[in-house]
Amino acid sequence: HRYVDLGLSVKWATCNVGARQTHGIGHYYAWGEIEPKSEYTWTTYKYCQGNPSTLTKYNTYVEMGIKDDKTNLEIEDDVANTLWGGNWRIPTKQEQQELIDSCIWSIETRNGVLGYKVKSKINGKSIFLPVTGCSFEDDTIGKDNNGYYWSRSLDLYIPRSAYMMNFGIKKNTVGFFNSNRNIGRCIRPVFP
Repeated sequence: HRYVDLGLSVKWATCNVGARQTHGIGHYYAWGEIEPKSEYTWTTYKYCQGNPSTLTKYNTYVEMGIKDDKTNLEIEDDVANTLWGGNWRIPTKQEQQELIDSCIWSIETRNGVLGYKVKSKINGKSIFLPVTGCSFEDDTIGKDNNGYYWSRSLDLYIPRSAYMMNFGIKKNTVGFFNSNRNIGRCIRPVFP
């Protein structure tokens, strides 16, 4: 697998997990899971017992299930490391924030795929992040406008959620929000 050195604290992969080209979407994964699946619900989520109040791993509140105070994915639950090996992994929220802050984001179409060219302010090198949408229940939504990329960072205050970098093409916005861990989102790995 290839990466681009944007002059940041980590190097960014040239494509998403499951994609063969830089403009490919790849596969969707629930947070902390290492296999794509056909349905993304709480009943199919690996780290709970059917609903978000029965979490079995990555939980900071006893009211939400088994409390273990784990706030970042462990390496065995990191699909980038599991599939790509070596030092590849899902980025932290801070590493994604560095990508947002240290790069110029411009809307671009590559091979008919809409997304963002993310160009380093430090060395001028760039990566392309395609719009991905997300997989919820048994449907894919937002595929024409939004890009959603999981971080490895749990939301400390709402442990049923984890942080993800997102962007919207129509409003030309890039940022973060938390999202339920059971929803399928894409992964853009980093290499330390």
